[in-house]
Amino acid sequence: MTTPLTLDTARGDDGNLVLTAAGEIDLSNIDAFNKALTTATSEAGDSGETLTVDLSAVEYLDSAAINALFARAEDIRLVAHPLLMPILNVSGLTELVTTEPAPSTER
Repeated sequence: MTTPLTLDTARGDDGNLVLTAAGEIDLSNIDAFNKALTTATSEAGDSGETLTVDLSAVEYLDSAAINALFARAEDIRLVAHPLLMPILNVSGLTELVTTEPAPSTER
């Protein structure tokens, strides 16, 4: 069974390309994430910009997702759900990729 994941690519308020993921990223849907990441990275690179990968609506990702992000570390910046920040730190990804926690939605 495939874990629910939605992916959307659009221009942000600053005009730069943003790949937004919502759900969970794991082995069951890594192919879709990889394809979207490859396409968006290529499109952003053709324009000379850095792709923003918005994971603010992702509360779980596995090692396959971290590997996909590592493979594109030079071409992306991340906005990550606060729950993901420890994983991204331990993996070392935050040393290679500009990473910021998503704003808290709690009031």
